[in-house]
Amino acid sequence: MKQKKIMLPTLEDAKAFVTAAMKCDFDVDIFYNRITIDAKSILGVLSLDLTKVLTVAYNGENEEFEAFLEKKAAAKRVA
Repeated sequence: MKQKKIMLPTLEDAKAFVTAAMKCDFDVDIFYNRITIDAKSILGVLSLDLTKVLTVAYNGENEEFEAFLEKKAAAKRVA
């Protein structure tokens, strides 16, 4: 199981994240504290607090998805 910490500060970022997750042929979850959401659900993702660092967990390989996660990595956003 791979995990990546990301930030999705805008609605456009959240929509792009869900679109990228939907292209994966494996399960992708996103969570904050104890709340776990299916990352392919736009309503689920939008129900999270997008001002916080979120953790994405996935068990598969998709270069496009992983490149998207890299661009949204929380370490790059915190200044």
